[in-house]
Amino acid sequence: MIHNSILIIINFGMTKKLKPIELRNMTPSADEVKSIKRNPVYFILDDVLDTYNVGTIFRLADAIAVEKIYLCAGTQTPPNTKVKKASVNTWQWVNWEYKKTALEAINELRADVPKIKIMAVEQAKNSRPYDKVKYRLPLALVVGNETRGVHSEVLTATDSIVELPLLGINTSLNVIVALSVVAYQVLESNKIRLK
Repeated sequence: MIHNSILIIINFGMTKKLKPIELRNMTPSADEVKSIKRNPVYFILDDVLDTYNVGTIFRLADAIAVEKIYLCAGTQTPPNTKVKKASVNTWQWVNWEYKKTALEAINELRADVPKIKIMAVEQAKNSRPYDKVKYRLPLALVVGNETRGVHSEVLTATDSIVELPLLGINTSLNVIVALSVVAYQVLESNKIRLK
């Protein structure tokens, strides 16, 4: 008999890593999801429309063990088929919540998480180079729509804005690429090592 859930082995604080084929064919229990040690990092997706980007952001969130993802505005939520496929079912392992707006997510985080900083990853007049910033935890990273970026009212509500240098002719990076670079910089800055 094949069970839909596989027991995750917890040994000395380490969770057994699962291969994509295992992730695609199982549904974790609430206890299995709770057993993952999370980092005080949050992602806020402000109207990210490409479902493959959303799914891949779930994979990134799982990879660095974020506390939670907020899917806002027009961002599709699981179990959307494309999100599910691109996430390799990591959406089931990552805490997430839908909010009508990114501002609503920011306000909730500020009310619930003492001393949280909200940082947008976006090109703006007052942005700073991503590698010249101190990333203090807890921290929420906001990314925006693939065409319009982060809404201006959301940018105004953030504590700071960072961007990556673009040395070629293109004016932007894919949202998952930019978020990945900054997210791993956050880990490095806080001496969080992946084992």
